[in-house]
Amino acid sequence: MEINQLENKVKNTIKEYQLCSKKDKIIVAISGGKDSTTALYLLKKFGYKVEALIINLMIGKWSKESLRNVKAFCKKHKIKLHIINMRKEFGLSLCHIRSNIQTKEKLNNCLICGVIKRWLLNKKTRELKATKLVTGHNLDDEAETLLMNTIKGNLKMSLTLGPKTGIVKDKKFVERIKPLYFLTNKEIKAYSKQMKFPIHYAACPCSITSLRRDVRKLIKNLEKEEPNAKMNIVENFLKILPRLKRLYKSQKELKYCKICQEPSRNEICKRCQLLKILKQ
Repeated sequence: MEINQLENKVKNTIKEYQLCSKKDKIIVAISGGKDSTTALYLLKKFGYKVEALIINLMIGKWSKESLRNVKAFCKKHKIKLHIINMRKEFGLSLCHIRSNIQTKEKLNNCLICGVIKRWLLNKKTRELKATKLVTGHNLDDEAETLLMNTIKGNLKMSLTLGPKTGIVKDKKFVERIKPLYFLTNKEIKAYSKQMKFPIHYAACPCSITSLRRDVRKLIKNLEKEEPNAKMNIVENFLKILPRLKRLYKSQKELKYCKICQEPSRNEICKRCQLLKILKQ
């Protein structure tokens, strides 16, 4: 895909799904990887009011290189960068939090990391008075997550998917949007290399036990027989998503965590449940 084609595809996604407007203050959750860097670059190029937010997970050399790349990128493109330090927020690096929890409960790396990152991103983005939070999720990510939720028998978890997420609006939720939703991993990687972005292409060193990697291999094999497998999975899901949202919206009761007062599906949010295990 040529540069102009890719950029127009993102513009069309933003327009068709009304992801954001020029009035929005947009925070891009940037990791130093190809997806979030590309999303930040394109939104800036398209004239949106964007700032970047990175969580320094403190995962050794991987995090150091990612942070260095993000700082260089934001400086070059004159984008304000906000840095969240795990030790300042939790008193420990992510690796220490994860390993301590795993001595008490059998939870995988990505689950622990995902819960903490989502909690932090929503809270910090709200504190920055932003109206939209951008993530770099792409077509591959979405197809993989849909299959993972199906394998786990958890249809309700797929309600957080789609070009923009959420079924309940609330002052404490910042709407998440995915401008790269219909781009593949391959397309984004090629674009980021053409644009010579400072990118850390290595996968997170902690994700080696992830179910996602197995699902990724499964989809790759499926595409040998059906080249449009990813797009078919996602497009068919989008057709039923409005009905799913209507179904679950009537059953949804908005709660705030009794401990941290952040939005939660339960009396105590997942982040605080993890910290409770940590302190045991």
